[in-house]
Amino acid sequence: MLVLDSGGLSRLAARTKTSVSLIRALTAQELWPPLVPTMVLVESLHGDVGRDANTNRFLKTCIIESAVSVDVARRAAELRRRARRGSAVDAVVVAIAELGGTVLTGDREDIEALAAHADRVSVDVI
Repeated sequence: MLVLDSGGLSRLAARTKTSVSLIRALTAQELWPPLVPTMVLVESLHGDVGRDANTNRFLKTCIIESAVSVDVARRAAELRRRARRGSAVDAVVVAIAELGGTVLTGDREDIEALAAHADRVSVDVI
């Protein structure tokens, strides 16, 4: 499972040659579509239809996870406490990716710090 944080979402939604190539590679590796927790949208969207057009178009190709279970929320809080860094949103992204998932991010330091305390989460930077 591939999970996007706000940096991963923003960079893939940019529609650059690099992002298109990466999407093709992820599709070939059967890692597409990615999962995007709704709280990532709060960090990624501007609340402006024009500025959000590319991101909203891109989100139609993703799996949007609208619910965070109590267990995932508690695990995210634990990861954040243990890492001593990262936002609540980043911690939820890593908790969702646990047990073999990959987080695609633009924020290596916080995500890797959280993932260091998680169970089988890999981090790829875009």
